[in-house]
Amino acid sequence: MSETLRAALVQAAWTGDYDSMLLANTEYAHQAANQGAKVLCFQEIFTGPYFCTVQDPKFYDLAEEIPNGRTVTAMKKVAAETGMVMVVPIYEKVDEGTFYNTAAVIDAGGEMLGIYRKTHIPQVEGFWEKFYFRPGNLGYPVFDTAVGRIGVYICYDRHFPEGWRELGLKGAKLVFNPSATTRGHSKYLWELEQPAAAVANQYFVGAINRVGSEDLEDTDYYGSSYFVDPRGQIVGGTASDTSDEVVVRDLDMSEIEAARRHWAFYRDRRPEVYEGIARW
Repeated sequence: MSETLRAALVQAAWTGDYDSMLLANTEYAHQAANQGAKVLCFQEIFTGPYFCTVQDPKFYDLAEEIPNGRTVTAMKKVAAETGMVMVVPIYEKVDEGTFYNTAAVIDAGGEMLGIYRKTHIPQVEGFWEKFYFRPGNLGYPVFDTAVGRIGVYICYDRHFPEGWRELGLKGAKLVFNPSATTRGHSKYLWELEQPAAAVANQYFVGAINRVGSEDLEDTDYYGSSYFVDPRGQIVGGTASDTSDEVVVRDLDMSEIEAARRHWAFYRDRRPEVYEGIARW
């Protein structure tokens, strides 16, 4: 990665239908590119509502194939037009009964680099995700992009430190966490977990959350998207907690090496004494 990376996040309220949501986010992507962004991530399942507050099979119809579904096809075009690397979280359909919560990673020229499938799937009040998604089966890939090595962790994943660490061990320098989380559930955790993960793993994290209310129960998304550096400091402040926003920040990538030389967490790891973690 270059010393300074201009990166972007998009948080957006549900517009009420797929077409207008795709259009709005496409416009936001162009706004980010016009501000010089070289990499961008949308929010979790960004072209639809966050339907997991209810259990209704009609929402299976929102799932799309990768790489030839409508959303990924559209975003490959945007990536090629803007020269941005793009992280595109969607509801993935593999076949009539197999669905994943997935993020496609598209390089700056519009080429598909691969996908990450959400690993940890909640099934608690307000987050009935096991009704819709299978657990991810691709591990924790790190993608070699035009802006360097990036990883993806999706929403509920952020509560589990093991994946954050594996992404760091594989060389990620920037990890995106597209999310959909409401005020009553996890606002205080939103302010703690991702800065802590950035410090523990000594890379940048881009945290993206929805904003506004949707036509489903228990929806009050608080936005507050942000980038955090390897020392746990928010870069340039958080986004609005009530409005759409395109967050564009300059990330000083030299901070990664500085943090790792000061606190040598990777040197001082003791994997030989952690074997019990996977057994319990």
